[in-house]
Formats: sequence, C-alpha cells, structure tokens
Amino acid sequence: MKHSLFVFIFLITFVHSAQQQDKVDFIHGKVDIKIDPKIETITGSVAYKFKVLQKVDTVFLDAQNLNLTQVKLNNKKVKATNNGKKIVVHKRLKANKTYTLDITYAALPKQTVYFLGWKDDVLGNEQIWTQGQGKYTSHWLPSFDDMTEKVEYDLDISFDKSYEVIANGALVTTKELDGLKKWSFNMDSPMSSYLLAFAIGDYRKKEVESSTGIPNSLYFYPSDSTMVEPTYRYTTAIFNFLEKEIGVPYPWQNYKQVPVRDFLYAGMENTGITIFSDSFVMDSIAFKDRNYVNVNAHEMAHQWFGDLVTEVDGSSHWLHEGFATYYALLAERALFGNEYYYWKLYESAIQLQDLTLEDRGEALIDPKASSLTFYEKGAWALHMLREQLGEEYFRQGIQQYLKTYGYRNATVDDFIEVMELVSDTDLDAFRNRWLNDKEFPFGEAKTSLVRESEDLRNFFGLQKELMTSSTDNESIIKRYWENTKSDQLKSQIIKTYYKSLSQDFISEALRSNNVRVRQAIALAVGQIPLGLKSEFESLLEDASYITKEAMLYKLWINYPSDRANYLDKTKGIIGFSNKNIRLLWLSLALLTKEYEPNNTNEYYLELSEYTSPIYPTEVRQGAFQFLEQLIGLSDNNLLDLVNASQHHSWQFRKYARSLLGQLLEKKEYRDRIDRLSVKFNEEELRYISNKLISE
Repeated sequence: MKHSLFVFIFLITFVHSAQQQDKVDFIHGKVDIKIDPKIETITGSVAYKFKVLQKVDTVFLDAQNLNLTQVKLNNKKVKATNNGKKIVVHKRLKANKTYTLDITYAALPKQTVYFLGWKDDVLGNEQIWTQGQGKYTSHWLPSFDDMTEKVEYDLDISFDKSYEVIANGALVTTKELDGLKKWSFNMDSPMSSYLLAFAIGDYRKKEVESSTGIPNSLYFYPSDSTMVEPTYRYTTAIFNFLEKEIGVPYPWQNYKQVPVRDFLYAGMENTGITIFSDSFVMDSIAFKDRNYVNVNAHEMAHQWFGDLVTEVDGSSHWLHEGFATYYALLAERALFGNEYYYWKLYESAIQLQDLTLEDRGEALIDPKASSLTFYEKGAWALHMLREQLGEEYFRQGIQQYLKTYGYRNATVDDFIEVMELVSDTDLDAFRNRWLNDKEFPFGEAKTSLVRESEDLRNFFGLQKELMTSSTDNESIIKRYWENTKSDQLKSQIIKTYYKSLSQDFISEALRSNNVRVRQAIALAVGQIPLGLKSEFESLLEDASYITKEAMLYKLWINYPSDRANYLDKTKGIIGFSNKNIRLLWLSLALLTKEYEPNNTNEYYLELSEYTSPIYPTEVRQGAFQFLEQLIGLSDNNLLDLVNASQHHSWQFRKYARSLLGQLLEKKEYRDRIDRLSVKFNEEELRYISNKLISE
C-alpha cells in the first residue's frame, strides 16, 4: 500500500513538473564524455545553466535508461529521482534566478549511438555515430526530447587518439591524457538537443570554404581519396546558392559532412554536421546514375529550415522536410537547368496523384503523414506559394520568417502569418488547398508545369495527341522526338512508349550515343530483337552502372550461347557501393554451364562471403537475395541472416526477418536453423526461439 501511494505521489509530482517546465529556460549545456567502444558505454557529465522564469519545485530532463552517479544543484548535492525515462530534480527554485545543474552519469545506449566494426578483425572499419532523429539524444545524454527547448551546447569527447572525432561546433582544442585524446567543441548558438551529434572513425578530410568564408569540412575514408571529388561535387556551389537564395546568412560557425556505414536514412541534418550514408560515396561513373547532390543540398537546406527554425511538433513537420526538399530542388535547378527542375516536380506530382487516386492522400498538417507527403507535396506547396505571391514577396517572407523565429520554434500558422503580413495577401485558400486538403491538386500542378516548362508542354501535348489520333503512333512520337534536343523528354518518351516503337526507331535512338537515352532503352527492353543484338551489346560499354547491370542480365537471358562472352566483358566491374554488378556477375557466372569451372568454388565463396556482417547492409541484402533465389543458403549464410535479424537498420532488419520467416516454413531450413541455434547470441536465440514456437 505504501508503494502504491509513493507511485501515485510521484506521478502527481511528475505531471505537475511537466506542466511547469515552460517556467524554466535551459541556456547552456557543457558535455564531457568518454566513450568505450568495446563495451559500448558512455560515461561522463553534463553541466547545465538554466534560468527560472517563475518559481517551481521540480525540474526534469529526459534520460532513457541512464544510470546516475551524482546530481548537484549550484554545486550542492540535491535529491533527484530517476525512473529510467526522466530525471526529476526536487527543489524549490526562485523566480528570476539562474542555477547550475551538474549530472554525472553512465549510459549503455540501445539506440541513437551505433557502434560498428569493433568486434570483427577488419582494421579501419570501426565507427561510432549518432542519429537523434527528433527526440532520441536522451539515450546517451540527459537532455530534452521536447524540440522547443533550445540550448547552446559545448562538447568534450575523449577517445582513442588514433581515430578522428567529429561533432557539432568549432574544434577549439585537443588534449592528450592517459592514452586518450580529448576533443573540445564549442557552439555559439542554441539548438534543439536532438540535433546534437558526433561521429568517430578512421577519416581524412578536405577543407573548402564558402564565398562568405564559412569553413566546410568534407570527410572521407582513407581508401576513398579518389572519390572525394565526385562524391562532394558542387558542394561549395550549393552552399553559396543557398545563402544567396535564402537571403539569410548561414547560421552556424562551420559545416561538416561525414559518411558512415549502415546509416538509418540517406542523411541527417545535425546542427553544422550532416551525417550521411556512405552508399553515396561514389566514382565519376556512378555520379551519372545517382549521386549525392540532392541529399547534399537537402541536408544543407535543413541548416536553416529545421535547425535554425525548428517545428513545435509533428503537425508542422512541413516546415522541415517540405522546405528542405524545395530548396534542394532550387539548388539542382541552378546546377542542371530549369527543365531538370520541372521534370523532378512532374515525377513527384505523378506519385502524389497516385496516392489521391488510391484514396490515400494526406494533409500536410497531418503529423502521421508519409515522407512522400511531407517531402514532395511539401515542396509542391512552396512552389505554388511562390507562384502565387511572386518572387519578391516570397523571398521577403522567407527571410522575415527566419529572422523572426531564428533559434526558436515555429508552427505552420506562424509561417503563414508572416507570409500574409509581408505580401498583404489572404492565404486561406492556399492553406485549404495545399496544406489542409488530403487530395493532391494535380490539375493546378499540371497547369503550372505546362506554363513554365517547354518539355512538359510537349510531353502533355504528345499524350493528348496520341489519345485522340487515329494515325500511326510512331509517326506522332517521331515528330516530337525530332523537334526536341531534350535528353529528359526523349528518355521519358522511351520510358512511356517503348512498346510502340519500331526496331528502326530504337536503332536510331541507340546510335545517338546519348547515355541517358540509351539507359532508358536498356531499362525498357524485355525481349531483345535479334536484328538489334549488336546495338544492345554496345550498351555494356556505356559509362553507366545501371545500364551495364540491366544489359548484362538481359543479354545473358536473351542469348544463352553468348553468355561466356558477356561475362568476360564485364568481369571485374564492381558497380555502385552495393556491388550491384559484381553480385549479379558472380551469380550468373555460377549459373553459366562450363564457365571457368576451375574458378567456380572461388566465385561461390566470394558471393557467399558478402552476407557477412563486415559488409554494408546493401551488399549483404543483395547477396542474400541472389543466394536464396539461385543457389541456396549455406550454414554460414544462415548465421549471417539470423545476425541480420537483429540489425540496427530497421529496413535491413525487416528484410532479414521476412526472409527468415519464409525459410522457416520449409522443414529443411527449419531443422538447419534449429541445429545452428547453439551458435546464436542471447538476442538471436530469443528471437529464433519465439519464431520456432510460433511457426
């Protein structure tokens, strides 16, 4: 009974303290931590300075499963309660006074901080990196899951001196002590604590500078020195464009970009330090197919939209993702031209229209909306708002919004109010149509595209003419084809109308030697016409990993007698960082009768090895797919698959668990996995045991 009474009193106290946390303003946080990668722990302290706006009797911080060593208020021990989720300091505090709160703690984070490569024998692939994503920094630091608490943070991080430590802010000093090195970083402006970040690993860096003198540090693995230029291509141009286009100076001291392995997303816009997936580290050939430019620009734009001005809650998430997506598109327009910009808008409009047609449309103010809505519909909303207000008022409004709410939080209502005030325009109709409505206004979007883009005007004209004409389709298509020099329009024509095109048309298009057009043909073709065999074989020589992969597989399928020749031509090509071509090549080599029989075992061992945890998730997943579909999984592969079922990447974990579920339906695999269970760790054994019971 006493225990129940205590819990009741604690809950009442907690609810009360939560209600009055807005009476306390945390100003500064000094973090000093030491990281042990072997046991995956973080130990250290944080010293907060805060001002009491109105008298209170409790102050709390978010702290997920942190162990407290000591809590001091103004250098004196103070009573604090730790329930595994929050630290509550119990003390009557006076209004208009400033206090210091020192917390010494230890953390064994189950998420947010990720330790990679410390338990294998591969030197140089050791990494530690964070991903706060909205509210999760409290897993390694007593902090604030509420994005509206803005604090100026300084970080001291102690670690093995042979690695590079990268974090928010300016590196002020480094100091070696007791075999460790302490990196001290200083921030000079407040931010939400979910944007705190650090990355540790074996890195080198290239230093560049914006036109306004902001230092940009571009990090890379030592083995990737030749890929620095294509990976970070246009970085300085993007930075300079955004500062000029937005019209508000870059709000932080410096900017850093750090690639990491098995990242959870494409990138994350931590304050002054973007951490991104190393799958975007690429050579010049890969750059032509897919590159880091859009992600680079998107995360950089977040430094203003999300970091400088932060949403209050999920209903205003458009202020982050829609704005970053839109300004990234503007940056790409400056680099690649107007038509590129409008084609990208068209592609997203088609996706959004499909959502509407499937009755799955979402409002931009819905906190549970999908990424497609927040990102792409959000960008469309800004595109249309700019058209409605005009260039001058739109830019003035954006600048006023950032200046009004800089280093603070804002809502969609706050943004609309600023834009209405600056432009003297009632935006109720815009709000209802683009923000509140679930449906995507495809008609309005199409009107905008037709008005501004010659390419889209021609493409929609072609569609209309083909639907209403009784004449030969190819003659109509050919007229549009010959009247444009646009690679994008020609590629779209191939993508949309390939089945309507004759061999002569395809042959002529292939002879154009246009890599983009040829890639569209490579992706569209199914049965390769015998009369065009040599033309399609020439696609294997194109400087495109997408084209090479597609044609290696399709030629191998279409012409069995020439399989060895195709394998010889593509031998040794790796492809993207996910080894797309190499994995396909190994699989086809193993399936090709009598191809290099002396090397069959070597090729199998290489393909099988790629499921190992020492490789990135994209490589592992590709290897699992080829092995399961074509050859079957060995015991080592099954052990790797069970390991993957516990991976920190939710996408890869979901794939692995789905494949495991399919295999467990087959008695052979079920028995083998059961026999292998003696080699599982505790988490793996628990998961598989539950699966075996439920199957």
